[in-house]
Amino acid sequence: MPEHPSVARVEAALRENGVETQVVWLDGAAKTAPEAAAALGIDVGAIANSLVFLLDDEPVLVMTSGSHRVDTEWLGQRVGGRFSRADAATVKDATGQVIGGVAPVGHPAPLRTFIDEALADHPEIWAAAGHAHTVFPLRYEQLVAVTGGVETPVVP
Repeated sequence: MPEHPSVARVEAALRENGVETQVVWLDGAAKTAPEAAAALGIDVGAIANSLVFLLDDEPVLVMTSGSHRVDTEWLGQRVGGRFSRADAATVKDATGQVIGGVAPVGHPAPLRTFIDEALADHPEIWAAAGHAHTVFPLRYEQLVAVTGGVETPVVP
């Protein structure tokens, strides 16, 4: 398997948090939930998208089901702030990873995280592992535990 420093950091963070899983290297990039779902042969809703937003100028991570688009206005009202999309440089600074491969863990510092409750509908979910060609499986409960994330709907 290829080696990549971002993927190694994700694997280390998962191990440190007791998550036993295997990173899968895909033949092609899976920068979107539909691409990842197609490559894995699974429902797009089981893809845990890692999206970085600014919440009142603070980078935050929103883990959303691949079947949802985050309603930033609604979610901002729900959590008491204003969400805006982070640019590529902010994503890289906050996560150490690039858009299309952002993992829920393995960042330079923990990010405040919000987790789409819809992901709980799937016995197994898949997230990016720090590179656009990598994904890994885990359970919803593991995602909540490793990120310390707040469980919330992301759409009304």
